Amino acid sequence: MKCLMCKNENTVEGTTSVTFERDGMTLVVKNVPAQVCPNCGEAYVDEETTARLLESAEEAASEGVQVEIRDYQAA
Repeated sequence: MKCLMCKNENTVEGTTSVTFERDGMTLVVKNVPAQVCPNCGEAYVDEETTARLLESAEEAASEGVQVEIRDYQAA
């Protein structure tokens, strides 16, 4: 797909890190599969992956996590 930010390049498969912050909690998830623009670095995560990330963030919040770094775990 064409990058929506810089509009210069087509995205390629890669990984990114996603950070969630809420009510004093910070969760960083590394190695998330994404489509990444080779020009500007903008990353696009698909719906299924986003749903898994949100579940992980909810889980961390319910566990009382304050700061945590996790590797992405595919289903």
